[in-house]
Amino acid sequence: MSEPGGTAPKEPVEVLPLVVVSKIFPARPSSIPEIQEFVRANLADAPLTEAGNREVTQTVFRALLAAAGPVGTIQISFRIFPENVEIDILHSDSGLPGKAVTEGTFADWMTEVLRREGLTPQDMARQLGVSVRTVARWVGGETEPRMRDLRRLQERFGDLPLT
Repeated sequence: MSEPGGTAPKEPVEVLPLVVVSKIFPARPSSIPEIQEFVRANLADAPLTEAGNREVTQTVFRALLAAAGPVGTIQISFRIFPENVEIDILHSDSGLPGKAVTEGTFADWMTEVLRREGLTPQDMARQLGVSVRTVARWVGGETEPRMRDLRRLQERFGDLPLT
């Protein structure tokens, strides 16, 4: 390859194969399973160790927790090189409207947490600083927690669906 004016480049040019994958998700807890699948599917053949793969997954999850607003979006982009992976996580307060809860996904998880921890909805509400009605709506699949409540759930139970 020549530089402008027909002279040869001073340094050799290295051409690397590169895969770029990007997707936008609603910044809502109901997106967690879809985001998890996107990360796993696109990093399956990436040159990451298991620990590196977990670190990327946690980075994406922390970005989702930091996203605020019921209508915001989170865009996840991977640049996969032969020897490393770069990731960009962008948050927007505007964009796609929030998706409806996939029936039972978060509600099933909440029900399992209550059973596993031996808690009543009243106990959980007290621990999280929310109303019993709020917990009942989460368990019933009527609503999802706000990001601040999702953070409290993570702090208290530590095993949200994306781990």
